[in-house]
Parts: sequence; structure tokens; C-alpha cells
Amino acid sequence: MEENKEQEEILAEETIDQQEPTEGIEEPLEGEVVDETAEKISKLEQQAAENFDKYQRCLAEFDNFRKRTAREKASMYDDGVRDTIEKLLMVVDNLERAVAAQEGKVEENDSFFKGVQMTLKQFQEVLHGLGVEEIKALGEQFDPNFHAAVAHEDDENYGENEIILEMLKGYKYKDKVIRHSMVKVAN
Repeated sequence: MEENKEQEEILAEETIDQQEPTEGIEEPLEGEVVDETAEKISKLEQQAAENFDKYQRCLAEFDNFRKRTAREKASMYDDGVRDTIEKLLMVVDNLERAVAAQEGKVEENDSFFKGVQMTLKQFQEVLHGLGVEEIKALGEQFDPNFHAAVAHEDDENYGENEIILEMLKGYKYKDKVIRHSMVKVAN
């Protein structure tokens, strides 16, 4: 066995000696390998930075989209409430006129009159529950943001731009005017 091992070693040495180096193929030097690797690394880092930038932009766009749709959804709800309330205000106005026209003229126990009063009160409670508020007008200073002047009167008993008569009540919902108060202004 020892002879076999020795023969194998001799053959291996002869095989190595017989191999000739290949001509025309140059092995890269250590510096060249490092330069190629550094170049690949810099390209990959640049690509990673671009992808991260795209990711951040996409994330920001999605966040903006989410916030914008939430605002639009809330706005659409508020617009729908305002439109509905605006249509119901005509009914409230007519009930107020009916109660005002009959106050003092009918008996206390008139069930029809009481029913109209209760219906008006119920409408007012529903509007208040929704967040609808009446715009104060009588005795206030005229404010074009809340009031619409339909008449003017010169009277020294009242102050400058003071509202002396409210012809039609105004209402607002969440600080936005649904309907301006129609008023008569002094001086």
C-alpha cells in the first residue's frame, strides 16, 4: 500500500509539471477584481436608493389619497345634511306661521292648534339634535355673512346697522350658513 501511495504522489507531481499555462488569457489582478465589485456595489446602492425614493413617494401619495377621501366623504355627508335641512326649513316656516297666526285667537284646549304646536316643537328638536342652529338677528348688528337685508329704515331710535325686524329666520349647520336671515336694517 505504501508503494501505491508513493506512485500516486509521483504521478500527481508529473501531471502538475506537464500542465502548461494557457496563453492569451490573463488572470485579473487583485485591484481589477476590487474595482469591478466596487462598481457593481455602487450601481446596486444607487438602484436601492431610487427604489426607496419611489417607495417613499408612493407611501406619501397613498397617505394623501386616504386623507383626501376622508375629507371628501365628510364633506359629502355635510352637504347632504345641509341640502335636506334646507328643504325641511320651508315646512318649519309654514308651521311657525300657522302657530303665529292662531296664537291668542283660538281656545286653549283646541286640539288641532296643540297638534300643530307639538309638530313645530318636534321639528325644532330634530333640527337642534342634528346640530342646526338659528342665526340670531333681532337687535343684532347686521352681518352680511349671516343676514340678508331686504329692507332699510331710517329711525333714530335704533343704532347704526341694527336689525329691527326679522322677516325669515336664518339657520346654520356646523358654522356654515344654510339660509341667511332676511331682515330689515335701521339707519
